[in-house]
Amino acid sequence: MSTTKRKTTKHPKTSKLTSTSRTTASLTESASSFGDPAFFPFGRYTGIVGVHTSLLLYILLFLPRSTKGWLVDDETEMRIKFTSTSRDRPQHPFLEAITVDPAITVATVCVGVGVVQAWWGWFVRGWWVDFSVWGLGGAGGGDGRVEKWELERDKAVQLGKAWLFTMAASIPLHVFLVMLGAPVSTHIPQTYFLALLLSILILFTPAFVFGLPSLSSNTEALLIRLTWVRLFSEFSIRTPVERAILYPALGTVVGCWLGAIPIALDWDRPWQAWPLPPLFGAVLGYIVSSITALTVSAIKALADDHIRSLKAE
Repeated sequence: MSTTKRKTTKHPKTSKLTSTSRTTASLTESASSFGDPAFFPFGRYTGIVGVHTSLLLYILLFLPRSTKGWLVDDETEMRIKFTSTSRDRPQHPFLEAITVDPAITVATVCVGVGVVQAWWGWFVRGWWVDFSVWGLGGAGGGDGRVEKWELERDKAVQLGKAWLFTMAASIPLHVFLVMLGAPVSTHIPQTYFLALLLSILILFTPAFVFGLPSLSSNTEALLIRLTWVRLFSEFSIRTPVERAILYPALGTVVGCWLGAIPIALDWDRPWQAWPLPPLFGAVLGYIVSSITALTVSAIKALADDHIRSLKAE
């Protein structure tokens, strides 16, 4: 009798995604983790956060001023200026270009923030890929070059899907803002552009890095969905990458909510027009929280370095 051996065929893509996701999910911030640049690239991360937050602040304060001449003519500017503010309470000249037309201001900020967030998301995605491959290497999976190629080959496709998801999510966010008190039948462009800005700041980066959440039953979709639930429902952070995503998202929500408070004050100032205070609160909250995420991760890295030095003695 002759015995025949059956060869089992493995599906490389499914195996790669499953092993990478499981390894990433099992790794946590432990001693010796921060010492590897793939886990926490301190120098590069610090420099990019500095550039990122500076660009966001520049967009918030100066980009609307550059559109003053070609989006709002002088006649319209004077008409809006005299009908939107008290004559006995003039505002600072620096704010005039920002408050002359809030719809144009928030739309301009959306465009600028979208470009900057695409660059930021590209960096975080690369960091996440390096971290995932580092986890596979630490688990005995070789040098990880094949896994890295598999994860990065569809980066452009994932970028397009993330933008489609961000645009689609702005619609329910618009409805949510109306439910919280935004004007229903008036100021529709202002409300939508604010919802779009929130979607860009909160949802674009995790959608680009982790993938889109879905109700599919396959292994990859399940792991992606569980990652979203763990981060945004349980606020459970396991890596510096997740902290760099979650902290700014929470800061955006808190900043936007706090920014809505000055609107109710009877000060009759142009900068109180909807949606300028929530707009500034959202962007500033994102900036502060992004710096906070860097600070917390840096403190953990320094503590880890101190522990390793004590063990070496």
